Amino acid sequence: MAVPRREFYAPTSTTDCARPRDPLLSVVVPALNEAANLREVLPALPPVHEVILVDGGSVDGTVETARELLPGIITVDQARRGKGNALAAGFAKVTGDVVVMFDADGSADPAEIPRFVDALVGGADFAKGSRFRPGGGSADITPVRRLGNRFLHTWMNAAFRTRFTDLCYGYNAFWADLVPLLDLPEHDLVAPPGAKLLWGDGFEIETLINCRFATAGLTICEVPSVERRRIHGESNLHAFADGWRVLRTLRTERARMRCNSALDRALLGETARNTTVD
Repeated sequence: MAVPRREFYAPTSTTDCARPRDPLLSVVVPALNEAANLREVLPALPPVHEVILVDGGSVDGTVETARELLPGIITVDQARRGKGNALAAGFAKVTGDVVVMFDADGSADPAEIPRFVDALVGGADFAKGSRFRPGGGSADITPVRRLGNRFLHTWMNAAFRTRFTDLCYGYNAFWADLVPLLDLPEHDLVAPPGAKLLWGDGFEIETLINCRFATAGLTICEVPSVERRRIHGESNLHAFADGWRVLRTLRTERARMRCNSALDRALLGETARNTTVD
C-alpha cells in the first residue's frame, strides 16, 4: 500500500526545520498508581502515532492495565522520582513530530488535543494550555492554588517579559525538535536511595519548560483548556512545597537567562575585536 505523501511547511519562528502540516502525535503520560484512572483515560484518547506511559514505580497494576487497554502502548520505567523526571524520560522516547503532555488522572480532556495541534500547525512552537483564557476553566483548582498561580505567573511575566495567564498547568504540546532546547536533567541516571528530587524532577517541570522556551525566543500560543476533576485517588501535588519549588525555579531560570545574555554579549564583543576590515 502506498504511503500517503506528507506536506511540510517552513515555520515562521526562530527554528529553521521544515514541519509537517499533518504531524504525528506522541502523547506522553506520566503515571504513578493510576490504574483506575487509565481505564477511563486511555480509551478516550484519539488515534495518535504513539502513547508513551512513564511509570514511577506503581504497585496497583498501572503498567499492566495500560497494556491491556492499549496493546501498542510504549511503557517506560522511571530511573528517579517526580513528574519532571517522568516527562524527561518520556520525551527521550518520542518518535513523532509533536509532543503532547497529558496527565493520567483524568483532568485533561482528550477532545482538546486538536486545539493544541492547530496552534502548532498555525505557526506556534509551543502550545501552552491555559485555564484562564476565555474558553478555559477549572473544576479542580482551589482558591489557594488559584491565588498562588496568579502570583507566580505575574512574577514570570515581569521577569521574562511574557504575557502568560497560567503558569502551573501540565496540559501542553510542542514540536519534538525542540526537546534539546529544554536541557532537562539526565532522565536515566539513578539517584541513591532516599536522595532528594533533582532540580527539574518535580512539579516545577511545567515552569521550567515555560521559562526555557520563553528564553529561547520561541513562538508561544496559549490554548484555552478546561481542567477536569481527578477521577479516582488523590493528587501528589503539595500546594505550598511545590509552589516554593516553582518560585525557586523562576528565580533560578531568571539568573540563568541573565548569565546567558551576558555570555552572548561577551562573545559578540570578542568577535567584533577579532574582526578586521580590509
